[in-house]
Amino acid sequence: MSVATDEQLRRFCEKISRAKSIAFDTEFVSEHTYRPVLCLIQAAADGELAVIDPMTVGDVTPFWEAVAAPGHETIVHAGRGEIEFCIRAVGRRPARLFDVQIAAALAGAEYPAGLGSLVSRFLGRRPSKHETRTDWRRRPLSKRQIEYALGDARCLQPIRDAIHAKLADLGRLDWLAEEMDSWPEELERSLSRERWRRVSGNAGLDARGLAIVRELYHWRESEAERRDRPARRVLRDDLIVELARRGSPDLKRIMALRGLERGDLQRRLEEIAAAVQRGLDVPEAECPPQPTRERGPELSVLGQFLFSALGSLCREAQLAPNLVGTPADIREWMTWKKGTGPICRNGPQGAAHKLDLSPFSPPPKLARGWRAEFVGRLFDDLLAGKISVRVGNADLEHPLVFEPPRS
Repeated sequence: MSVATDEQLRRFCEKISRAKSIAFDTEFVSEHTYRPVLCLIQAAADGELAVIDPMTVGDVTPFWEAVAAPGHETIVHAGRGEIEFCIRAVGRRPARLFDVQIAAALAGAEYPAGLGSLVSRFLGRRPSKHETRTDWRRRPLSKRQIEYALGDARCLQPIRDAIHAKLADLGRLDWLAEEMDSWPEELERSLSRERWRRVSGNAGLDARGLAIVRELYHWRESEAERRDRPARRVLRDDLIVELARRGSPDLKRIMALRGLERGDLQRRLEEIAAAVQRGLDVPEAECPPQPTRERGPELSVLGQFLFSALGSLCREAQLAPNLVGTPADIREWMTWKKGTGPICRNGPQGAAHKLDLSPFSPPPKLARGWRAEFVGRLFDDLLAGKISVRVGNADLEHPLVFEPPRS
């Protein structure tokens, strides 16, 4: 079914409102605009299959309303983009998410895994590789393009069913439910909190420098939205950090910075200088602190050891190590276990004070839920000397052996 008008969309959404599951995928282009341009929605729901064309329908809010309404399961693959579209459209996430990429990682697939890889692994079919570089903004769409897009939606339910059955056999459906609750919540928080801290390279700046970064970031976002361009094409992260490091609103000093020669930036130098000045004018108490972690050599060595142990344990248990935890997650867990909290550097001299880690502070990722059940106690026993690690057969895929230490 092709959905290209408001009336066709209304009728389709009415049908899927009674569905037990809605599987959908999207095609969007994000390289040239401030926000991704939604070009296509392909959906499958209880036998109903449709390609929705947002470029002819215009307002696809009824679809997002149907997806966010309770009463069905929503099946996606690597659904961050789809969740963002839904939240921005109706202020709510899709109902009862089942992300096959995350679920597959709990069933032994690599993470992250492309949809084609999951088709091969769980359905035993060769995925189509046509149209992977298609510019989905162009119209009209060919029959081949539509069939390719529909294939993504068509395979989601069978993949979901195969993964669900394997997770049931492994006893990990509770793990999946926990992940499907926590992951969208983290995404919602990331959309609502200040995102200026994502400016790369800001770790070495003091509080005043971060205040300047924040003001330049907000100026860049406003300018990018006005011009409908990707934010980093308006002003690169490294230039924001260098402007903050110099900490001067003087136009001559700003003009001397290599990378600001572009005509569009030259015309905005006074606005950039004004943003720097706003950062300098922020009261000291309102400057954002830069949290860092205490990382001694012992944390680095132990972190490498535990990460190696984690990888071996995950592969043996048919879990994707990248989903369970990263080196940063292990360092955070170790810091939490040792009781050394984050350090905030604030003030003109960068004076350090330690934040209190009370019993009510949220535990790190590896100390919560199914991850604590899977690796937390093992790590505790390793650090306490209750379990030792040795190399069993070096030729095996899982050469490490965990066992009580020999007396």
